[in-house]
Amino acid sequence: MESQTITPSVHVPSYSLKDIVWYFLKLGTLGFGGPVALVGYMHRDLVEKRQWISEEEYREGLALAQLAPGPLAAQLGIYMGFVHYGVLGATLSGLAFVLPSFVMVVLLGMAYRMYEGLSWMQAVFYGVGSAVIGIISFSAYKLTIKSVGKLTKESIQTNWLLWLFFVSMAVVTVITEREEVWLFVGLGIVYMLVKAPPAWIKRKKGSLSFMLLTSIGFWEYKPDTLWQIGLFFTKAGAFVFGSGLAIIPFLQTGVVNEYHWLNEKQFLDAVAVAMITPGPVVITVGFIGYLVAGFPGACVAALGVFLPCYVFTVLPAPYFKKIAKNVSIKAFVDGITAAVVGALFGAVIVIAMRSVTDIPSALIAVATVLSLIYVKKLSDPYLILIAAVVGLILKLLM
Repeated sequence: MESQTITPSVHVPSYSLKDIVWYFLKLGTLGFGGPVALVGYMHRDLVEKRQWISEEEYREGLALAQLAPGPLAAQLGIYMGFVHYGVLGATLSGLAFVLPSFVMVVLLGMAYRMYEGLSWMQAVFYGVGSAVIGIISFSAYKLTIKSVGKLTKESIQTNWLLWLFFVSMAVVTVITEREEVWLFVGLGIVYMLVKAPPAWIKRKKGSLSFMLLTSIGFWEYKPDTLWQIGLFFTKAGAFVFGSGLAIIPFLQTGVVNEYHWLNEKQFLDAVAVAMITPGPVVITVGFIGYLVAGFPGACVAALGVFLPCYVFTVLPAPYFKKIAKNVSIKAFVDGITAAVVGALFGAVIVIAMRSVTDIPSALIAVATVLSLIYVKKLSDPYLILIAAVVGLILKLLM
């Protein structure tokens, strides 16, 4: 009976399993631009050009990726593999999509461990770190518009509770410099109860009050640290909705403030590395894991983040037509998303206060934001490379 419930689409595919896996291997190797761009590439290539996936199937996959926790682009890629080839297609497509960028960040982690102390490397990341602040700030702004609403009187009146969650979490993050996962979940439950309480709660209103390589550190690790890495990154992967950048508040709190695995500068460098490599932005966890516990740490961190993403995509996929219509689940996700985006804004402020230390770095950050607004064709990787060159020049002149 279980095998019947996990049966993918009955339509005869016009492509082989090898074709879809090869496509995601290429997308993971050459797909720059972050989650929004990657999702657009999938629609252009799989729906419009190749016509392997129908418009309806694509929309269902995108809706599931937005409703369930996990990085958006990776989840949609897993669902595209599932459509005609089930669990095997989802597994191989997901691995093919993530593997190229994982290999790249591990190699960059090895180079970073070797050259971090050299002045030219510090100069490069001086500019890169400031540019990352600008990119994250602009991304947080776009996420806010998409998830909460535009900053207008009508939007605030209509979505006042989401704006309250957003502002509250931003303030809490700035003051405490940490985020609690269960606070996000709690706000999601509150929004669900207010906007679309489940039917069983409506029947029992009285129960509402009760709800609440030695030189480069390739194989240097401690078993206890690996266990901590696994738990922390699995928790992060299980409660991140939408864009991969939404994971930054979780990572910044745990990696820098709680476990002290990296300092603020190293954390910003890790985010920068993810932005200059193709594939999902959240692959930065592989770079962080490598710096903390070598190659085993990179593997455990990546597995911890992407395993929940895989599970939350594959398990509900056969039943998603019913799940997508559940207004209570939609309201729960809307509440969590508003809180997470608010925390992202707060994290940007905290990181900026620590990382933008002088006028040149502030100017680089501002110039990055202005470039993203007015120069539409200038993508994140190019901005990062330009900032690296500017940082190198500034440090040589100082």
